[in-house]
Amino acid sequence: MKRIAFGLSLLLACPTAAWAQDREVTEAPVLLMADEVSHDREFDIVTARGHVEIAQQGRVLLANAVTYNLKRDLITATGDISLLEPTGEVMFADYVELTGDLKTGVAEQIRLRLADNSRMAAVRGTRAGGVTSTMERAVYSACQDCPTDPSRPLVWQIKADRVVHDQTTKDIQYHDAWIEMFGVPVAYTPYLSHPDPTVKRRSGFLPPSMGRGEDLGATIQIPYLYVLSPSQDLTFAPIFSSDEGAVLYGDHRVRFQTGEARTRASLTEDSNGEVRGHIDAQARFDLNETWRAGYEIARSTDDTYMRRYGFQRGQPWLVSRPYVEAFGSRTHLLAEAFSFQGLRETDDPGQSPFVLPSIQYSSAGEPGRFGGYWTMDASLLSLTRDEGTDSHRVSMEAGYTLPYTAPAGDIYTFRASLRGDGYRVADLPGDDDGFAGRVVPEASLEWRYPFTRDRGTVQEVLEPIVLGAISPIGQNPDTIPNEDSRFIRFDPNNLFDPNHFTGLDLVEGGPRLTYGMRYGVYGEQGGYSSILVGQSWRLNEMALFQPEHGLDENFSDLVGKIVLSPGPWLDFAYSFRIDESDFQRHYDELSLSVGAKAARLWADYLFVDSPPGTSEFPDREEVSLGLYLALADRWSANVFTRWALGDDPEPLTTGLHLVYDDECFTLAGSIIDNNTTDRDIGSGISVLLRVVFKTLGEVPLTLM
Repeated sequence: MKRIAFGLSLLLACPTAAWAQDREVTEAPVLLMADEVSHDREFDIVTARGHVEIAQQGRVLLANAVTYNLKRDLITATGDISLLEPTGEVMFADYVELTGDLKTGVAEQIRLRLADNSRMAAVRGTRAGGVTSTMERAVYSACQDCPTDPSRPLVWQIKADRVVHDQTTKDIQYHDAWIEMFGVPVAYTPYLSHPDPTVKRRSGFLPPSMGRGEDLGATIQIPYLYVLSPSQDLTFAPIFSSDEGAVLYGDHRVRFQTGEARTRASLTEDSNGEVRGHIDAQARFDLNETWRAGYEIARSTDDTYMRRYGFQRGQPWLVSRPYVEAFGSRTHLLAEAFSFQGLRETDDPGQSPFVLPSIQYSSAGEPGRFGGYWTMDASLLSLTRDEGTDSHRVSMEAGYTLPYTAPAGDIYTFRASLRGDGYRVADLPGDDDGFAGRVVPEASLEWRYPFTRDRGTVQEVLEPIVLGAISPIGQNPDTIPNEDSRFIRFDPNNLFDPNHFTGLDLVEGGPRLTYGMRYGVYGEQGGYSSILVGQSWRLNEMALFQPEHGLDENFSDLVGKIVLSPGPWLDFAYSFRIDESDFQRHYDELSLSVGAKAARLWADYLFVDSPPGTSEFPDREEVSLGLYLALADRWSANVFTRWALGDDPEPLTTGLHLVYDDECFTLAGSIIDNNTTDRDIGSGISVLLRVVFKTLGEVPLTLM
C-alpha cells in the first residue's frame, strides 16, 4: 500500500480540500475527500474528519471520521458509515475496520441493502478479499417496513446464526436458519442457499411442484435448470405420480442473434403399458430485413394425453407448420405447409389433410393521379389425404380500387377484379379425377355518407352505408371441392364484404346489395358508444348457403352490434343475428365488464341456434359470470362460473381465486370444480396453492 500512503501524505499540503491521484502506479488509484485532514508523524496515522469519502476501484466508503494507520495498512471508520459496492450493494454500520484496499475487514451493527432492494442485518460481520462476507446473528428479508407502523413484524424473514455471502459463486448461504411469517417461526432448516441479486439465471434445482388429482393421483415435479450458455438453457422436469408411471419432460430454449427457438417434449409409459408423449416446438429466424423463416411443431401420441398430464387444455387440434415469409414495401409472400392432428373422439386421422405447399403472394401498386391503385394476389395450394379427396389449386386475381370523396362529403369506393382458378382433383365423391377451372369477374361499389354533429364535449356520427356487388352465377361446379370455405359466419364483422365465403373454393355470385346504418357518440375523454345494423339482399338464392348461415334467402337475417364504453367503468358489446321476417334470434353474443378497480363484474353470453330440421347439432347456449373484488390492502378475490343453459341447465366450471400480493410475498389459492369429461380425463374438484417468496423462489401445489 505504498501508493495509498504516498497519496495520503499529500493531503498535508491541502488539509481542507479534496485530493485526487492519477499518476501511473502498480496499484489502483485512490480518491479521498474530507473537510479536515491531519497527520500524526510519530505514529504515522492520517485522520480525516467531516464528510469523509474514500473511493477505489468502484468501492466508496463514506463516514464522519476515518483514521488510516499507514504502518498497519488499516482504515478505521466511525459515524454514519456507508460502504457502496460496484455491484450496487450498500452496507451501513456503526464501526468498521478495513484494509487499505477496502476489501478485508470487520464491522459491527451491520445493515445491508442488496441490489434488488432486499435487506439484511447482523450484529457483527467480517469481509475477506472483497468477495466473501460472513455475518453473525443475521436477519434477511425482501419485505419493507410498514410505513405507518415500522415496529410491525415483516411478512416473512429469515433469521440465521450465520450467513455467508460469496460474491465469487454469487451465493447467499444460511446456517441454522428459521423462516418467520408475521413474526412467528414456521420452518427450520440447518442449511439454506439462494443466488444473490446479481444472478439472473444459472444451473440448479428450481422449486418443485406438488399436487393431487383424480387422473394421476399424488404428483410431484422436480425441475432442474441447465444453463448451457448465455443464450441457451434446458430445463429437465420429470413428473412422478402415484397412479401412473414417471413422465420425462424437458424444455429447451435458445436465442440466436437473428432468432429464437423453444422445444418442449415429454415421454411416459402409463399403467396400461402404453408409451405416450408429445412435442411442442416453435422457432423464428429473421434472415434479413426482407425474409424470415420458422416452424411450429405440435404432435401427441393420442387425443387426450396432453390434457390428462397437464400440458395443454381444451384445444381441439394440433397444428404443425413450417413457413418462409418475405415483406416488401408493398408486397408480401408467404410459403408454408400444414399437418393437422385432431383431438376429438370423432376425428378420423385418415381424413386429416396434409398441405404442401401453400403459397400466397400479394402486392399493391402506388396510388395513381386520381388515387386509384392496382392489386395482385396469387396462391398455390396442394392438399392430400390418406382417405378422401385430394385437391391441387392455383389461383390468380388482379384488381383495381378507386376511392373518391364527393364535394358533398359522401365517400365512394369502386373495386373491380378478375380471378382465375385452376384445379386438379382426385377421389372427389361422385366424379372422376380430372381438371376443373373457372374465371370469376367481380365488381363492387360502396357508398357511405358520414353526418357529424358536435354537442358540447361529445361528437355524434350518423353514417348510412350501401355496398352493391355483381359477379356471374354458377361459378361453383361440383367438380371443384370445398376445402377452405366450410365455415361460414355472417355477422357485423363481415357484413360489408363482397364475398361472405371465408376462402377461395366457393364464390358468391349474382347481383347483391348490402345496406346498413352506423351511429356513434364519441367523447373528448376517449369514451364512445356505437350501434351498427345491416342486412344483405340478393337477386337469386344460393343453395350453398344453409339456413344456419342466415344468407339462404333473398333477404338475409338482420345483423348488428351495440358497443357501450363511456368510460373505464363500463365495457359492453352485444352482437346479434335475427330472422328478418319473424325476428327470431339465431345468434347472440354478449360481453359485459362493469365496475372500478376495487370491484368489477364481468359476464359473457353466447347463443347459437341449431339448423332447422336437424338434431345432430342442438342449440348451444351458455353463460359465464365472474366477479373481481379487492377485499383489502393487497388481498383480492375472483369468483367465476360457466353454465350450459337450455332445457336442462348445468354448471360446466365453477371456481374461486384468492390472492395476497405485496412487494415480497405472494400467496395464491384456487378451488375449481370441473364437470366436463373426455374419455380418460375425469371431472372433479382441484385445489391449487402457489406460494412465492420473492428473491427466494416459489412453491406451486395442486392439492386435489
